[in-house]
Amino acid sequence: ITVAAIPGIAGLEATIKFTKKSNKLLIANKESIICGWGLLSKIIKQKKIKVVPLDSEHFSIHQLTKNYNDNEIDKIYITASGGPFLNLKKNKFDKIKPKDAIKHPKWKMGNKISVDSSTLMNKILELMEAIKIFPFNIEKYEIIIHPQSLVHAIVKFKNGLTKLLYHEPNMAIPISNGLLDTKFDYNNFKFSQKNKINIIKNLEFIKVDPKRFPMINFVKKINIYKSTPIILNGANEILVDQFLKSKISFNSMYKFLSLVLKDKNYIKYATRSCNKLKKIYIIDTWARNTTLKIVEKGTKYK
Repeated sequence: ITVAAIPGIAGLEATIKFTKKSNKLLIANKESIICGWGLLSKIIKQKKIKVVPLDSEHFSIHQLTKNYNDNEIDKIYITASGGPFLNLKKNKFDKIKPKDAIKHPKWKMGNKISVDSSTLMNKILELMEAIKIFPFNIEKYEIIIHPQSLVHAIVKFKNGLTKLLYHEPNMAIPISNGLLDTKFDYNNFKFSQKNKINIIKNLEFIKVDPKRFPMINFVKKINIYKSTPIILNGANEILVDQFLKSKISFNSMYKFLSLVLKDKNYIKYATRSCNKLKKIYIIDTWARNTTLKIVEKGTKYK
């Protein structure tokens, strides 16, 4: 069994190497899926490796759809908490500091993913993962805000039924279920939070406001060119790092990412083949270097 959870592009090569030696892959490294799924999927098919996604959203989609095919599904909702600024007045966004963005209201996560959650970029990345892992039409996916972080995916079927997967905001649940094929007793688990939330009275779902979360606009771009996901992922990683170092503002991350996709060489790299590790690294390096150059020129967005 391999649990692939090294963060960043650094996890890609290790995931590929260990997958070759495994019969079960539990995957939580976004870059391995977003950037290297073409390479990974070939190994998985050749060796007939069982794959279980560990992100709570993908684990939930996997559990809800594993006995269904695309023509039976009408809609797949990926839920987002909304992060720490869901109810913050929009005119205060330009004053957001890194210390504020890393304070997630529900999950205890690292700084990078906490910032991604605050901008909703984490859901764009998760959507890019989902369309690689699952054989469903991209048009069926929708991101919605669910502040309680109790429902992790909702699937609406064409037969009129809608199913959802609920669990406490604790990654021990999908990880343990993935390792043990859903055969373990969470009540005896020492990390159980014993959540007393009333699931009937406390479920809330809200449409994403593109003015509050402009990153949602990238949903329309992720499937146009085959290597766009690699570029979005690499560029975003640089921008989050720049924000955490207080070199750029919170609002500027979306503006700079948009400029990367408008760069004169963008289409050249977005249409490149990504069927080898070396090619993936070339595209990723271009995205990161281009982002840094744009940031250096873009002081007007500070």
